[in-house]
Amino acid sequence: MFNNLSQKLGEILDKLKKRGALSEADVEAALREIRIALLEADVALPVVKDFIAQVKERAVGQEVIKSITPGQMVVKIVHDQLVEVLGSENVALNLVTNPPAIMMVVGLQGSGKTTSTAKIARFLKTRKNKKVLMASVDVYRPAAREQLEILGSQAEVDTLEIIKDEKPLEIAKRAYSKAKLEGYDVLLLDTAGRLHIDEELMEELTALKKAVNPIETLLVADAMTGQDAVNIARNFQEKIGLSGLILTRVDGDGRGGAALSIKAITGCPIKLLGIGEHLEQIEEFHPERIAGRILDMGDVLGLVEKAVETINREEAEELARKAGKGEFDLNDLASQLRQVSKMGGMGSLLSMLPGVGKIKEQIQGAGISDQLVKKQLAIISSMTLKERKNYKLLNGSRRRRIAVGSGTTVAEVNRLLKQFQDMRDMMKRMSKMGEKGFKRQGLRGLLGR
Repeated sequence: MFNNLSQKLGEILDKLKKRGALSEADVEAALREIRIALLEADVALPVVKDFIAQVKERAVGQEVIKSITPGQMVVKIVHDQLVEVLGSENVALNLVTNPPAIMMVVGLQGSGKTTSTAKIARFLKTRKNKKVLMASVDVYRPAAREQLEILGSQAEVDTLEIIKDEKPLEIAKRAYSKAKLEGYDVLLLDTAGRLHIDEELMEELTALKKAVNPIETLLVADAMTGQDAVNIARNFQEKIGLSGLILTRVDGDGRGGAALSIKAITGCPIKLLGIGEHLEQIEEFHPERIAGRILDMGDVLGLVEKAVETINREEAEELARKAGKGEFDLNDLASQLRQVSKMGGMGSLLSMLPGVGKIKEQIQGAGISDQLVKKQLAIISSMTLKERKNYKLLNGSRRRRIAVGSGTTVAEVNRLLKQFQDMRDMMKRMSKMGEKGFKRQGLRGLLGR
C-alpha cells in the first residue's frame, strides 16, 4: 500500500533535505510536486487542496526557513499533516457496553464483507480474548450463510445455526438471544450486500440497525476501488450512519487514495485494515504509523506487535537453545519461513523497516519477496526427514531430485543451502560471543571480520 506515493514523496523530500537552506520558492516548488503525487495516488481533490494549504501555512514560515535543518522541518510538517488527514489517532473497536456488544458489518457485494466478519471475529478472540458469535443475515446471496459457517470453523469462532426461510430480522433476534443466554462478549452480524447501493438495501439495513441497536456499524470498503470506496462510504454514512471503516485489499493497493481521502470526506475513522487473504491478516489502523510508512520512516512498533502475536515463546526459546548448540536444522529454517508468512509476508515486514524505500531496487534485484519464501519452503518440503536433519547428506544427485520435486533449479537449492549454512555459522558465533562479547566486538566479530 502507498508504494507509488511513498516513492514519489521520498524523492521530493530528499531533495529538500539535501539543501542547506530553503527559500519560499523551494518550498512552493516541492508542494507543487507533492500535489501532483497525491492526485496521482487518487486522493480526492478537496483533500489534496486542504493538505497543501495546511502544509504551506506551516512550512512557509520564518521558523522553518531559518531553522538549522529546514528540510527535516518540512518532512516533519508533511508527516504531521498526513497523520491529521488519516485521522490523528487510533480509534479501536468499541466494546464498552453490557455484553453482548453487537457489531453490524455492512458493505457492497465483492468488498470482502463476509471474510472481514470472520477476520474481525478471530481478531477479537485471539487478540482481545473475547467470546464471539457470528451470524449471517444475508438470505439473498446463495450459500452466504454457509460461507460464514465455514469461515467460522476455520477461525475457531462459533456461528449461529442456519434455519431455512428465516427473515433477516428474525435471524438477528435469534442471534442476540443466543449471545445473551450463552454469555458471548460480542455478536457480529454479517449483513446482505448488493452490487450497487439501492433504497431497498438501505431500508433493510436501517430497520435492522433500529431493531438491534449495534454499538458498531462497520463498513467494509475495497481499497482497490479508490474514490469509488470513498463515495460508497459517504452514501452509507448519510443513509444509515457508520461508526467505523474497514479497508480491505490494502496489500494490493499501490496508490492509497481511499485511505487518504475517506476519513476527511466521511468524518468516519478507519478502524481496521485487511492486509491479505488469510484470516489472521487484519490489523488495527494507526494513523501515525501509516504516515511513517508512507514517508519511509518505518513502523517498528507495528513490527514488534506482529512478532509478539505470531511467535510462540516456547518455540523461540527452543530455537535459541538449538542454535547455541549448533543443532539448527532445515526443519527449524522452515519453521522460521512459515513465521514470516504468518506475519504478513516478506513485503509487509520490509515495509515496516525505516529506509527500505531507498534500497527497493536492490531488494528486488536480490529476489527477496514472498515468492522466494514459498520457493524455499517448497525446496525444504521436497527433502526427506533425514536430509532436513542433516544437510551434509545433500550430494549432487539428491539436490537434483529436490530441484525437480520442488519445481525449482539446482542453483536455487544450492543458494538456499548456502544461506542456511551462513545462518548456522552466525548463530554459533553469537552463542560463543555472548551478550558482552557482542557489545564489545559488534557486527565485525559476528561476521568474523
